[in-house]
Amino acid sequence: MPAFIRTTLYRSALWMVLTAGASALPAAGQLRPADAVSVPDSPTQAYKRADSKMMDAMEAAPYTGDADRDFVAHMAPHHQGAIDMAQVELKYGKDPTLRQLASRIVAAQRDEIALMERWQKEHGKTP
Repeated sequence: MPAFIRTTLYRSALWMVLTAGASALPAAGQLRPADAVSVPDSPTQAYKRADSKMMDAMEAAPYTGDADRDFVAHMAPHHQGAIDMAQVELKYGKDPTLRQLASRIVAAQRDEIALMERWQKEHGKTP
């Protein structure tokens, strides 16, 4: 086979391979790795769940006009939110300083929630 024909066949085959691969590029470009927010068991999802739970609980607590009762009714779910977020750090976090802080937050917030619950029992949740 003459060199000219071999070269032409080689170039034609190469062109077919390159154009076939290029036609797949737009489809491949549409494929993306999952975002952190779409991964079911990720720190982002866990923080979002904690935030949502805290906000729902705070919004569900009625305002009474009594500063003390309103403080306790809204601060307790806020503290629980801090606990939930600290637990996410303990599950996923790697920094030793932040993990230690998260542990202290859990302990302190639990103590403060217990104090608020005792106060509510002694004073009633609503006037």
